[in-house]
Amino acid sequence: MDLQQNNAPAPRTRETSPASHHSAAGVASSAGSVLNKILVVLLIVAVLLGIGTLVSRFIGGTQTASAVKGKQYQALFLTNGQVYFGHLAQVESGYVKLNDIYYLQVQQQVQPDANKNSNQQPQISLAKLGGELHGPEDVMYVNRDQVLFWENLKNDGKVVKAIQDFQASNKK
Repeated sequence: MDLQQNNAPAPRTRETSPASHHSAAGVASSAGSVLNKILVVLLIVAVLLGIGTLVSRFIGGTQTASAVKGKQYQALFLTNGQVYFGHLAQVESGYVKLNDIYYLQVQQQVQPDANKNSNQQPQISLAKLGGELHGPEDVMYVNRDQVLFWENLKNDGKVVKAIQDFQASNKK
């Protein structure tokens, strides 16, 4: 019996040298490191933008609030076309507050008089908030998103004069 030794070469396995192992890990590690650095930079930018937005809102709100002349009346114009007159407050919050409120009321004849001119202008009068059917208090909170703009009114303007006349006639 002839015992032969198997001199066949052993199957080759893929050998990686320590240098090649470190270079592959190094590439993966450096890619992860770059990704981490990018994420950190993006996070810092997002935080700075957030802080900038908050600061600009605070400063802008303060400037808007200081633009309201507290002793004067303001006109508040809404997105639905309504206009209210009163003393404006809290303009920097989500809801603006209006006190001592008046609005314009348009009175038009239902049946035009045949003897008069058909191009008759409607009567416009000033109404005080509070006498309506639902009996609201004399304060209104309006969602800031519904406000187009507001204006300080001059003390010698027609609306302020009408408010003063209304107040004088109701004191008697």
